[in-house]
Amino acid sequence: MTEPSTPSIAPVDATALRERVAELFPALRTDLESLVRIPSVAFSGFDQTHVAASAEAVAALLRDAGLPDVRILRAPKPDGSDGAPAVVARRPAPEGAPTVLLYAHHDVQPPGDVATWNTQPFEPTRVGERLYGRGAADDKAGLMAHLGALRTLGEDLACGVTVFVEGEEEDGSPSFRAFLEKYRDLLGADVIVVADSMNWKVGVPALTTSLRGLVDGYVEVRVLEHAVHSGMFGGPVLDALTLLSRIVATFHDDAGNVAVEGLVTAPEPEVDYTEEDFRADSSLLPGVELAGTGSIAGRLWCKPTLAVLGIDATPAGEASNTITPSARAKLSLRLAPGQDPDAAAKALEAHIHAHVPFGATVTWTLKETGKPFLAPGDSAAMRAARDAFATAWGTEPVDIGVGGSIPFIADLLEVFPDAAILVTGVEDPDSRAHGANESVHLGELEKVVLAEALLLSNVAKGL
Repeated sequence: MTEPSTPSIAPVDATALRERVAELFPALRTDLESLVRIPSVAFSGFDQTHVAASAEAVAALLRDAGLPDVRILRAPKPDGSDGAPAVVARRPAPEGAPTVLLYAHHDVQPPGDVATWNTQPFEPTRVGERLYGRGAADDKAGLMAHLGALRTLGEDLACGVTVFVEGEEEDGSPSFRAFLEKYRDLLGADVIVVADSMNWKVGVPALTTSLRGLVDGYVEVRVLEHAVHSGMFGGPVLDALTLLSRIVATFHDDAGNVAVEGLVTAPEPEVDYTEEDFRADSSLLPGVELAGTGSIAGRLWCKPTLAVLGIDATPAGEASNTITPSARAKLSLRLAPGQDPDAAAKALEAHIHAHVPFGATVTWTLKETGKPFLAPGDSAAMRAARDAFATAWGTEPVDIGVGGSIPFIADLLEVFPDAAILVTGVEDPDSRAHGANESVHLGELEKVVLAEALLLSNVAKGL
């Protein structure tokens, strides 16, 4: 990416773009609702014809937006099987103009227990200013941001654009790296916009400048070859679930900080995230104390966290009077920017094996790792984005970290090392992505569309 000769960004007619977005937004909302109705869950065990139907629907929308080259493509997973269908749509850059790659994903999380939803997960429902439904925010609204910006600019689009809509992000993007390498010539760009993050809150935009990395896997404890009567053998033998609990109890110190040695902590952020706001955003129950030390934003973005996501053991309702012979927990370790995932995985494994209780057989199985991300604080692309966001919202954007992980960004950086990456999003703290009652704030989505149209105009004129 070439730095502009002057730090100023050439002005665009923001008023005309704003009016155009408002005119187009009802149709854009209708298209979003149509996509939400497609249960495009890429997890094994779910009907993959829905993922294929979602890809076809996305391709049709991008063709209608005037992109001349639209393809549905796949790449192999590590096991050799085909990955989920992704859509790549391109409009070449005019002579001398930059190219922007716009990323989103059309697959979604499973709905979970439908009884916990206030509306049907795959029937989009508007309540007030929010549209509810699985994928309404994560990440079909991200696709709508790209589509809306392209419709808004139309023939006034002055840069090249490639839209890349992945089909398996929620399933860990198993074919992502192979896809980048196989279709490198189609995807190369000067700027990459990843629309899969969030804003600070309704009314205040944000640029995501850091993401935590990831290590997850399973720890399993075995104490018996098979279950035995708890009355006959209990006492000298502790059950596997109790011993697993003793390992889990070593993961944090008394203040709630992660107690695994060898993990990195990044510098504290400048953003002030109040306890009152955090409690409201996280739905924390009254009386529950916050864990860890340091600022809340620092604990969320700049320190490691370690969570038990699930446990395999005998369900309580099915338990007989026997000692459980084995138990397994799924662990999720989030990594601060600057942490090497391989080193973190080894540190967690060493910690587990250093705290084996009563000589139990303990195994650690690593499943996935992802590198953290830290964006440069000032670049031509960042200046273009900040200008666009400030104009769209009427207030300056906040630079935030996100406690979650987007591991494929590391692949983008490695395959396209000269590209500038911007991480943006449509979610807000009440979007509840991955959970029941996922939603997008329609007023914010309209601003996101305007911001991206302004960003594309800024990139075309400022790079």
